[in-house]
Amino acid sequence: MNTNTFNEGSLNSPFKDYHPKGFVINGTGNAVWRMQFMWPIKAQYKIVYLDDNYQNTIVARDDRDYVWIMSRQKSIPTKELEALVKKIEKDRYDTKKMRYIEHNKSQ
Repeated sequence: MNTNTFNEGSLNSPFKDYHPKGFVINGTGNAVWRMQFMWPIKAQYKIVYLDDNYQNTIVARDDRDYVWIMSRQKSIPTKELEALVKKIEKDRYDTKKMRYIEHNKSQ
């Protein structure tokens, strides 16, 4: 089961958990999913990059309206992050609209 945990609004806000259901699209090598955060809406969740160590990933949508850089770590070294952003730019996402979210390193 997938769990998305975050502080809603700021680092001082309480934790919020989502437990969406994921549905793999057949024939995609497990790279394209539909995620259902609430019934009946299913959104595309496309794994466009996963590093060799399964530490960093890029999840995107074909509509190019959302893209996420996700990491198992609370921070990504600057050079690695820059390389991930370049991959997103190469796929024609508007990286000027990206928001970088602060993470609480003590949790």
